[in-house]
Amino acid sequence: MGESAATHQHTSPATVTPPPPPPNLALSRGPTWTPAEQLQQLHYCIHSNPSWPEAVLLAFQHYIVVLGTIVLIATTLVPRMGGTPGDKARVIQTLLFTAGLNTLLQTALGSRLPTVMRSSLVFILPVLSIINDFSDRTFSSEHERFTYTVRTIQGSLIVASIINIILGFSRAWGHLTRLFTPVVIVPLVTVVGLGLFMRGFPMLANCVEIGLPMLILLVVGQQYLRRIHPRVDVILERFGLLICITLVWAFAAILTVAGAYNHVREVTKQSCRTDRSFLMSSAPWIRVPYPFQWGTPIFRASHVFGFMGATLVTSAESTGTFFAAARLSGATPPPAYIFNRSIGLQGIGLLVEGIFGCIAGNSASVENVGLLGLTHIGSRRVVQISTAFMIFFSIFGKFGAFFASIPLPIFGAIYCVLFGIVAATGISFMQFTNNNSMRNLYIIGLSLFLSISIPQYFVTSSSRDGSGPVQTAGGWFNDILNTIFSSAPTVAIIIGTLLDQTLDAKPSTNDRGVSWWKPFQHKKGDVRNDEFYGLPLRINEYIPTRFH
Repeated sequence: MGESAATHQHTSPATVTPPPPPPNLALSRGPTWTPAEQLQQLHYCIHSNPSWPEAVLLAFQHYIVVLGTIVLIATTLVPRMGGTPGDKARVIQTLLFTAGLNTLLQTALGSRLPTVMRSSLVFILPVLSIINDFSDRTFSSEHERFTYTVRTIQGSLIVASIINIILGFSRAWGHLTRLFTPVVIVPLVTVVGLGLFMRGFPMLANCVEIGLPMLILLVVGQQYLRRIHPRVDVILERFGLLICITLVWAFAAILTVAGAYNHVREVTKQSCRTDRSFLMSSAPWIRVPYPFQWGTPIFRASHVFGFMGATLVTSAESTGTFFAAARLSGATPPPAYIFNRSIGLQGIGLLVEGIFGCIAGNSASVENVGLLGLTHIGSRRVVQISTAFMIFFSIFGKFGAFFASIPLPIFGAIYCVLFGIVAATGISFMQFTNNNSMRNLYIIGLSLFLSISIPQYFVTSSSRDGSGPVQTAGGWFNDILNTIFSSAPTVAIIIGTLLDQTLDAKPSTNDRGVSWWKPFQHKKGDVRNDEFYGLPLRINEYIPTRFH
């Protein structure tokens, strides 16, 4: 009896010895790398500073990079609003001026990361909707149409800024970011870069003869030629972008003067010639942007809702950009309370832009974060110095117009490199998850694909007047959904967070990287949080503790 029981117990499936795991052959194939919370190849991190001459040149480089997006927005919208080249010059001055103010505000009191806050392309859809609504309206002149449209945008920005202010200072956005794990951050940060692919080679291809040389020269000069000599290495690594822009811009000017574009299509002239922006002739020598410069704001509920959707999207895009900026500047991932502070101040920045009469609201600049990785310099001071260039050239219009005349295909070539760096930074967060987990691969893969595919569908299905695929009786409802689902980072947050929180979340805690991620979500969780994100000049003593 006892023997029978013992035999039964011995043959029970519950006690069968599992087969030994396969041998680990990794060491026989090469070394492995442990996860690194901070990048070790930076020359200067967030709180270390290069010499003043270097810092000024690097800051000027940041100014040139952010100028491309601002000029692109003005070039896209101002002519459709009925504006003249002079109006375009004043719009660029205003966008530059508020970009300088918002960047200074964000780097000093907000995220404290080296991020430039510039106008966002997200606002193009709701602005086009406003332009379309006024297309059948009779105005005494095109200038009146322009000012009326700007005043309507003003009113919409002022009201919509409440969304970010509430999300930030109510701590709602910080609570949302506590749900993020590296599994969510990978697709979020990756599509912050990849989602802007239409601003890369497609914009370069508008003038291949200057865009392609710029791309080749930047890659060869900044990555290969710098290895010739140690001194050349430092110069080309840090200032190679500025050198390449100067050379290709001069080449474009020579082609223009030589008459290479005299007998081409008008679209080609606009993209290739250095004298087609008419900014130098129309920009004032000195002009200080001031509040309500276009007149009294106009408030229309139907347009406000579209801008509310856009401001919500800028919160998502800035969040992904802040994660990338933290990694490329040598800081630890931003805690939840930093997002409360930064998104709240971004809302205040939107309010300032509405008051000054901007035609688009702000978000964190992806291209400038890519520049941190390109130069290996993540210094906060460099970005703060760049605000002086933004404000200076926004006031002295002729000087600013000179640099604003750089052809956009040159910026398209730059974006190919900078957006790629940001996308790769997002992929680097996979080191903190279990890369062999099929669950993680499923969530990351699906989030990545849909966050690129869905916005692409919405963008390609939108007409020139801003009408998207969502077309119901409520125009305001259409604007909100069309704007939200045209944003790759927003879609990545929605899909990634939903899947990560509902698919075996508790059993997969370690696979998701929660144990690594959790300490960074609290102020006291990591001793470096206050080192990187603490407010200057003892301001902490005057601000409620929930915001620092």
